[in-house]
Amino acid sequence: MNRIVYDADRIGPWVCERTGGVYDGLGTAMGIERDGYLIGAVLFDNYNGRSICIHVASNGTGHWITPEFLRQVFHYPFIQLGVSVIIGQVDSTNLAAMKFDMALGFKLEHVIPDAGKFGDLVILTMRPAQCRFLKLKERHHRRQIERTPGT
Repeated sequence: MNRIVYDADRIGPWVCERTGGVYDGLGTAMGIERDGYLIGAVLFDNYNGRSICIHVASNGTGHWITPEFLRQVFHYPFIQLGVSVIIGQVDSTNLAAMKFDMALGFKLEHVIPDAGKFGDLVILTMRPAQCRFLKLKERHHRRQIERTPGT
């Protein structure tokens, strides 16, 4: 059974190990755990009040991300912190990550030639208006109100 976990000291190094980063002990993280093992996670760092960076990793088994997890992932920066933009950085040679991020709704913002680990550094962004996962809670809440008898 999957469950959402919050433990930056455990998740941060796990994400960085898989993304080629270095965990510096700063940031916020959440992950999906199955049978006590992380199968996918998100690390947020470099929060400056208006933007925050996101890093995503999985153990490669697939089918780890759920709508509820995505709702919580995007609720944290957009609703709780109130940021204007989430920034993702992807090496241009990592086509799977690019496809994944674009499917989530990230948009290409800029490409920095020769700045990635193996290729160009692709800067992707998402703003609250682009985030369909914020609307999941609203739709669920509306359905519950509509189903409430006697109102």
